[in-house]
Amino acid sequence: MTSTYSMWSLFRNCRKACEYRYEIGLVPREKDPNLSFGSLIHECLQTWHGTRDLAAVIDFIDRACASRREDDSVRRDWHLARAIMTGYAARYPQEEFDIVALEKTFEGAIINPATGASSRSFVLAGKVDGIVRIGGDHYILEHKTAATIDADYLERLWTDFQIAIYSYYVEQALGIPITGIIYNVLGKARLQQSKGETEEEYQARRAELLEKSKTGKTTAKRKLPESDEEFRARMAVKYLEPEMFHREMLYLSRDRFDVLRAELWELTQALLDARRRKVFYQNTAFCFNYNRPCAYFPICRSNGNPNVIDNFYTIEAPHEELRVPANEPAF
Repeated sequence: MTSTYSMWSLFRNCRKACEYRYEIGLVPREKDPNLSFGSLIHECLQTWHGTRDLAAVIDFIDRACASRREDDSVRRDWHLARAIMTGYAARYPQEEFDIVALEKTFEGAIINPATGASSRSFVLAGKVDGIVRIGGDHYILEHKTAATIDADYLERLWTDFQIAIYSYYVEQALGIPITGIIYNVLGKARLQQSKGETEEEYQARRAELLEKSKTGKTTAKRKLPESDEEFRARMAVKYLEPEMFHREMLYLSRDRFDVLRAELWELTQALLDARRRKVFYQNTAFCFNYNRPCAYFPICRSNGNPNVIDNFYTIEAPHEELRVPANEPAF
């Protein structure tokens, strides 16, 4: 069975959720907007680093957000993606690294550290955002979007199981020694496009001002909706702030590779045991881990009600992150 970091991460966090996604294949019909936006920015960055053509990136965003006039959430993503990528191009007009590969997939055996034998049940596959070279050293380039880029966020990067284990597999599969990881972090501005006032809201505010006025007069005017051009200009100013982008370089320890490989093997054995005993237990501490319900919370809350499953979920093949275009260039 092909496995990925996403699968093993979900298994570590909640075995029941892992069963729903990777054993049964259930996927919520309504997509998580946070994941959708992250995917949009990743595709933008792939285009930018592959072409250095900002016009092509903006055109891609416009096409990806074609329903922005009818859907306010798409409109917000459109504004934010345009602002991020325009600011990013201005912040990094030249790079300190050379691109070796973008969105590169890989696959490798999962090894028993005690015997050196390969697992007969699982292989590990993945896709890295980029492989870059600085001088004679190679680094994994990892893109992240974050609402807040502070010391706590940067400190947590050290715990990133995914990119550390992927670095090991890139070495094994592609024969490229990886020196470290460059985390390319892009901030998500919290600015909102003003919708202005309704006539009723304006009259209520005007009446309140008149009541407080000593002259019985007011110069208040109705607040009109903020135009796209006005909001775009405000967003552009925001993305001139240095803290909206950050790059953090972490160097890899060979000892850490050994620890992560051992942990990965233990996860394979735990999953095989869960399959044999048909026991995938819930971790209720994970239900609201990201300050929102887990994608499978409705199923668990309903005790597996078939109507909930039929109405809110569909069946999809696992590992959508590994899908690659047919014209992907060879490494």
